[in-house]
Parts: sequence; C-alpha cells; structure tokens
Amino acid sequence: MLRRLGAGLGSIGLAGVMGQAGAFASPASGPASPPLVPPFPGKAKRIIQLFMPGGPSHVDTFDYKPDIARFEGQRPSEVDFKSLRNTKGGLLKSPFGFKPYGQCGKWVSDIFPHVGSCVDDICFIHSMHTDIPEHASGIMMMNLGALQPTRPSMGSWLVYGLGSESQDLPGFVSMCPRAEPRGGRANWGNSFLPGEYGGCHVNLGKMTPESILRDLNPSAPRTVQRQQADLLAQLNRMDLQREEGDAGLEASIGAMEMAFRMQFAVPDAFDTTRESAETLALYGPGDFAKGCLIARRLSERGVRVVQLSISIDDYDIPWDTGHDDIVGGHQRLADSCDRGIAALLRDLKGRGLLDETLVLWGGEFGRAPTSEGVKGRDHNHYGFTTWMAGGGVKGGLSFGATDNFGMRAMENRVHVHDLHATVLHLMGLDHEKLTYRYSGRDYRLTDVSGRVIRDIMA
Repeated sequence: MLRRLGAGLGSIGLAGVMGQAGAFASPASGPASPPLVPPFPGKAKRIIQLFMPGGPSHVDTFDYKPDIARFEGQRPSEVDFKSLRNTKGGLLKSPFGFKPYGQCGKWVSDIFPHVGSCVDDICFIHSMHTDIPEHASGIMMMNLGALQPTRPSMGSWLVYGLGSESQDLPGFVSMCPRAEPRGGRANWGNSFLPGEYGGCHVNLGKMTPESILRDLNPSAPRTVQRQQADLLAQLNRMDLQREEGDAGLEASIGAMEMAFRMQFAVPDAFDTTRESAETLALYGPGDFAKGCLIARRLSERGVRVVQLSISIDDYDIPWDTGHDDIVGGHQRLADSCDRGIAALLRDLKGRGLLDETLVLWGGEFGRAPTSEGVKGRDHNHYGFTTWMAGGGVKGGLSFGATDNFGMRAMENRVHVHDLHATVLHLMGLDHEKLTYRYSGRDYRLTDVSGRVIRDIMA
C-alpha cells in the first residue's frame, strides 16, 4: 500500500517526473549493486554520444576514396559482396567534393565544412565493422553491445560503474529532436541493471524548459512538497524494513527523491535563453543544434552520459535516405547537424571541458561504395567510420583503414566491442571487470570479447 502512495502523489509533481524518466519508471528486480570504484583514473569524466541512426555513408563524409571515381561503374572483386538488398550495381562516385582540412590535412566531404574545421581535435576510426547490416540489430549492437534489446545500454553501464556527478540531475540523459531511434527506450534502458542506472529520455522537438517533464510546476509550495516527499520516504522505508529488502522499492525511494530535485534543476539546465548571444550564434538554429548546446549544459552540470540522436521529419533512421538519394538525403542531414557538432567541440574546448569530455560520433554501420538504383547506396557493415574527440584521444589522427574502395575494414580492424572497451577504458573502467551478475552468469557491455585500442589514446 505504501508504494501505491507514491504513484498517487501527482499533485506534488513527483509522479509526473517519475513517469517521464525511464530510469525510474521500471526498476530492475535483481539486487541493487553499488557503483564500482574505477580501477584507474579515467582521462574522460563524461561522454556525449552524437548518434546518427540509419547508416551515414563513410565514403561520402569522412573516408575519402578517389579510386571509386576512377573505376566508376565497374564492380571489382573487392566490392563484390552480398549486401542487405543484394544490389549488383557498380561503383558510384561520391556526388560531393572532398578537400583537406587542418594541420593534419584530413580530407573531409564538402557537406561537413564546420566539422572539417575541427579535424585537428578529432580521431577518426576508419576500420569499424559490425555483425549485421540491419538497422534494428545494428543500432542495438552500437548502443547495447548486443543484437537484441535484452541488455543494458552503454550509458547505463557507465553510470553503474561510475555513478553520477550531479545530485539534481540523472546520470544519463538521452535526447532526440523528434523521432526516437529504432528500438526506442532500449537505446537508453537499464534492462537487468537496477533502475537507477537507466537513462532519462527527452524529446527536444516537443520541449520547452517548463514542459520538459510533466508536473515541473506543481501547485504546492516547495516546502510542502519537501515535507510530503520526506513523509512518503519514511513510510516506504518502514515497508522496506518489514520486507527485509526489496530492490524495486529501494529504487522507487531513490527515484522519488531524484524526481523532487529534478523539478528545480531541469528548467535551468534546459533553458538555453540564458546563454550569451555569442554562444547562441555559434550553435545556430535548429533542433539538433539546440540539442548540442543542451548536451554541453548537462555535461558541465555533472550528467555523466548524454546521448543525442539525430532525427528529422519524425523518421527514426534518418540517414537511411541514402538508399534512394545520397545527394539530397545526406546533404540535408549534414546541414542539420554540421554546425551544431562543430560548435559543441569549440564550445567545450573554449571552456576547458573538452579534455575531460569524450565526444563520440557515428551510426550503426556505413554504406556501400556501389550503387543501389541510380543514386543510392545499400547498407555496409563490413567497413565504416566513427570518430571521437576530447577525453584522452589523439586529435588529428586517422586510425585504421578500409580497402581502396571503402568496402571492407582492412587495417587495424575495430569491432563495436572494441569501441566499447575503449570508451570504458577512457572513462576509467576495465571492460572485463565491469560486470553484473544476472540469471546465473556475469554480464558485461563487451559480452565475451573486445580489446582496448591504445594507439588512439593521447
């Protein structure tokens, strides 16, 4: 009965906030383990993941392959692989120009000029590969380290291992301008980890600082809310003592306390009007740019993990427009995120935050150098590009390589498990020791594989 009291206290604002925060709505049933102490100092204190669902084409963005144009229309043996749709087209040269940027001379597509201006702070990994060229499974692999939505997300693992630096905001916030990435809440969910480690989801396309979560402006004064929340916690702890432990109830007690504090911290964190005119001009207009700015505001307020997924037109895998139209689809998507991404990197660097903030960019796989139809490309999981900046990685570095046509990862191959192992290492966690016992076995983000890519570390 005491637990049902919490669900009925919408008048004080707690129920509404809890209902929106996925981390607190469904606590795990297993025993709650305390966060692990990092075995070594991490070079990064926090991470911002810029997730690009749908498969951005690496050969049209950051992996320059002039041989595609030289052999256009041909289908050499190097690219004669079965794709998702088993297309049989020849090589299709990129419709975009490339040019070198920065002191490192990195060749970047003309659709990413702002990011191109930041290449000396970016470490590009050109030898990524994954297990399957299908969106839902590929997205799960990138965000969960598994092909099905039955494991905790990377963000949940990080908060489980490191805890949160903020007392008033969740340790993990996942945002999207409009549509959720395919797989929905699994991308920021806690699965079998205790509920306190899951992510809090925010739809930026429907957001104002006052309505980011329900009941942020309750009618009762704050002092009255504090009294009611304390009374409810006291009653629930009495219930907890009688039952001699209940993980779900423990999570609910913590959730309600966090919900109380979030009512006052959330409007401040999400209110971008408090930024200077110079900063607002740096990021520019658009939902994704706003998301980048909010990601910085959340990070500097102690949120451990911020996940920002791109979406336009309520489409959950926007980069998949590459099937039909690389030119129009990729140009439009790059226009919507290029300036905001570069602004985030410059802003973090200017505030002295980039060295301790890891920024991770990428999708679930890439796209083939061969044609699908007249001007499209099919999925390609054999080789693709992701990049990182700040947080202990070497700037101005291109690590690994695909073949001459960008079809397969050939040099210093990096699986998604390797990427996850490296992210955990940069954050001060050993991916083999960050485990959670569930259903009779010890689980971890990297499953039973993964290696740390030490060559990219500063």
